Amino acid sequence: MSDLKKIIIDGIEVEVPGAMTLIQACEEAGVEVPRFCYHERLSIAGNCRMCLVEVVGGPPKPAASCAMQVKDLRPGPEGQPPVVKTNSPMVKKAREGVMEFLLINHPLDCPICDQGGECDLQDQAMAYGVDFSRYREPKRASDDLNLGPLVETHMTRCISCTRCVRFTTEVAGITQMGQTGRGEDAEITSYLNQTLDSNMQGNIVDLCPVGALVSKPYSFTARPWELTKTETIDVMDALGSNIRVDTKGRKVMRILPRNHDGVNEEWISDKSRYVWDGLSRQRLDTPYIRENGKLRKAVWDEALTAVAAAMKGKKVAGLIGDLANVESAFSLKTLIEGLGGKVEARTDKARLPAGNRSAYVGTALIEDIDHADNIFMIGTNPRVEAPVLNSRIRKAWLRGATVGLVGEAVDLTYDYTHVGTDRAALEQLLAMDHSDKQGTNGVIIVGQGALNEADGEAVLAAAQSLAEKGGAKLLVLHTAAARVGALDVNAVTEGGLEAALDGAEVVYNLGADEVEIGDGAFVIYQGSHGDRGAHRADIILPGAAYTEENGLFVNTEGRPQLAMRAAFAPGEAKENWAILRALSAELGATLPWDSLAQLRQALVAAVPHLADIDVVAENTWTALPVTKLGKATFRNAVKDFYLTNPIARSSALMAELSAAAKARAESTKVAAE
Repeated sequence: MSDLKKIIIDGIEVEVPGAMTLIQACEEAGVEVPRFCYHERLSIAGNCRMCLVEVVGGPPKPAASCAMQVKDLRPGPEGQPPVVKTNSPMVKKAREGVMEFLLINHPLDCPICDQGGECDLQDQAMAYGVDFSRYREPKRASDDLNLGPLVETHMTRCISCTRCVRFTTEVAGITQMGQTGRGEDAEITSYLNQTLDSNMQGNIVDLCPVGALVSKPYSFTARPWELTKTETIDVMDALGSNIRVDTKGRKVMRILPRNHDGVNEEWISDKSRYVWDGLSRQRLDTPYIRENGKLRKAVWDEALTAVAAAMKGKKVAGLIGDLANVESAFSLKTLIEGLGGKVEARTDKARLPAGNRSAYVGTALIEDIDHADNIFMIGTNPRVEAPVLNSRIRKAWLRGATVGLVGEAVDLTYDYTHVGTDRAALEQLLAMDHSDKQGTNGVIIVGQGALNEADGEAVLAAAQSLAEKGGAKLLVLHTAAARVGALDVNAVTEGGLEAALDGAEVVYNLGADEVEIGDGAFVIYQGSHGDRGAHRADIILPGAAYTEENGLFVNTEGRPQLAMRAAFAPGEAKENWAILRALSAELGATLPWDSLAQLRQALVAAVPHLADIDVVAENTWTALPVTKLGKATFRNAVKDFYLTNPIARSSALMAELSAAAKARAESTKVAAE
């Protein structure tokens, strides 16, 4: 590496690439530099001046370390490495001055501010500020903005770091926020007082270094030191975003993102962040048995006895819902198949070939999108199916990648070549020569909307063939967090959902709320919320939600990740695997494990790659035979981003957001006419 440069920071010599900024070089040397506007995932603004450092032999004033590169430093008189000081008297005085200026107009809101206790301004004022104020004039005040039901604003606290503006324009791809005015009149505002139209807007709450942008649903409910913090995995989409669930007592108070460069970087979608109010509403907290058309409460012994009586000697089918962890899917499969029944996880009728991991997961990593030269999408709208993945595609597009789409023409926040909307367009693409793409980094993303029609397997085969011709990697974008894990344990029936339900006298429904079960079958529903599945049920067994039990989830790229319990299930609700274990004993077909650890041992023995947590197994490429495509038009799988699962449908906030999104769509239609 010839572009490596030696630099001495506070007496520590480090060798770093010349393109690095001084603030990054300081991090390499383990030296902390305070900052407000700088953020490693956003463009450089250089406007808060908190990161000032002294460059020895340079200009007689401190330099902004976020905006100066290592290669711009001059060596010493005899060619010695450049010297940077971050703790000299000059730097100390400069930082105190900057902090004094920042606090001139900042209100003394700390006792009532939601950011209190986790505020960058508080921390840095303590560490780098002065202990007195020379300011006697009246402070300026700003009007608060209405950004919608998610982000609450207190603009008098704003220090104009512009992180929110840069995030919304660069990462989220919306243009509503900006800065107007100069000097004392400068303020962050939204264009024509619009509310934010993005599925990623909640991230600006995390980015704001002061209390100017705070979470509206969480405001005034808890202090950070009262919360128990649990690191876990999100299940609102199949991306497997890393999250932290904060609880107070038994109640989930908020959900925040965790950094994972391979999956979600440090962003999460608004549904992942704000769905927590749905965890406590419309909950199933006691077993129910239907008698004379009405559900009545029951105790566990009675309910399990009734379930066992209903299942014995009958033709049984098991359905696995979108939010079930791998352990409960494996337990249900083992139990139902032991009784001679059939199990099916592809409840949206997606034609995903079980046993061929390169076809139902693909070969691409989510990270491959970052380095892709061309990205091609088939039958998907990642902006609603996986908003964080969509921001990653946008990042690649900003870097120069070309993007193409066969499917519904929708606003994806970036430009793309729209090839067509139907199977004919895909056939034309297949007939073309793609040898010019060989040797480039290509990713083909196939959505569930392309796979849940009758010719879904033919579409998947076409996508594989396209990937082979262009030397691209394939990524199957799932919409259900449980799907890949259930396919890994082979919880499927030859012929799909219709074949599994065909002639079934008893249907054991494990949280599948998106399925219509016809009349005639006796339905046992095991789940966490009183949604569509519970309405159709003859017996209800209350299960734990994703924040209430330890479980394994495999994300859309095939990465197994552990979700940890953050709270306890309400009332009589139990962990899902434990319900199935208790039922198996009642049926006289006891499952061979008594604890989650034993269940996981059996699971890993059956599917070895599930033992490698946070590792994406390499899938052997097995091409499906190319068959004739149908005539259908591609239809995207997710119609309403905010109401895709029972937890989201129980959330009052998600209902409000869904209604607002519908109203916005109607108003734009009218305007276009």
